[in-house]
Amino acid sequence: MASQRSLAQSALPPVGRHGRRRAVFGGIDLGTNNCRMLVATPAAQGFHILDSFSRAVRLGEGLHETGRLSAAAMDRAIASLLVCADRARRWAGDQGNGPIKLRAIATEACRQAENGVEFIRQARAATGLPLEIINPREEAELAVESCAPLLRQAGRRALLVDIGGGSTEIAWVRLDGGPQPQLIGYLSLPVGVVTLAERYAGACYNNDGFFGLMQSIVAMLRPFEAVHRIGEEIRRGGVVMVGTSGTVTTLAGVSLKLNRYRRGLVDGISLTRSAVDEALAEARALGREGLSQHPCIGHQRVEFVLPGCAIFAAIHELWQAPRLIVADRGLREGMLMRLMRNMPAKKHRLPA
Repeated sequence: MASQRSLAQSALPPVGRHGRRRAVFGGIDLGTNNCRMLVATPAAQGFHILDSFSRAVRLGEGLHETGRLSAAAMDRAIASLLVCADRARRWAGDQGNGPIKLRAIATEACRQAENGVEFIRQARAATGLPLEIINPREEAELAVESCAPLLRQAGRRALLVDIGGGSTEIAWVRLDGGPQPQLIGYLSLPVGVVTLAERYAGACYNNDGFFGLMQSIVAMLRPFEAVHRIGEEIRRGGVVMVGTSGTVTTLAGVSLKLNRYRRGLVDGISLTRSAVDEALAEARALGREGLSQHPCIGHQRVEFVLPGCAIFAAIHELWQAPRLIVADRGLREGMLMRLMRNMPAKKHRLPA
């Protein structure tokens, strides 16, 4: 897959054979912490990225205390969605490509909030985007879809982990049942880096707090293990763990000792279990100050690193897969791949 590039860095408008414009697709993911968008056109190996956007909006800020999305958080999210809508119109209209085939989704913050549906109505009216709340199963399916190119030679089974801002999605996937990975089971945990940072951030910086939080998450995972016997499958061999989240890509950057984060060096890399253990230990040893100065983290993300590490460490402890495939991709890529596979899909026209 092509590396992500901004609009300013992208090539000329996509033109296919015989001078015809290629179809343009867009995926927007409004999560608990971030609003992200990708615009792309089909290519021989996946797709070619035309434009990308990402901004921290903190939509779920304070949600666990009030049960509602705050007015300030909704305003931040809508402001970012307006940027996405403007960029989508640019590719659909100014570039002469016709209607963009677009999907826009919201996840855990809107699922949890009492006023989540009300916010979606407001956002749709303000932006013209076809924003919708998806359920945890589809969220897991889209994560699997995005990682499918990395799983073709991975083995019999994959355990996919997506640690988000408000929830953590676990997908148990069959790889030897056909050309596409098949979802056997999924689990959505109501914990993510934002929710844990707001509740337990300070506790993560001492051993007792970190391991106590980790063990509480292990307890949440055990019923899923009891049903699917994943540990037994790992002992049989042919099982790989796949991580698709900022937590896992950060651990990869720490493990590789990068002087700056580089997606091309991280996406698709396979880490041994010992390398993951060392990266977790190093992240914990750095402390808040060291994490904020790390070139792959920085002060804007520092508060989320150790809460994410506690979630991943619990998964890593319960399910001791011998290697971890790191995926710097997620729901946006999954949406694009699904839209492109279903080319006759409904075209969403944005108002002028």
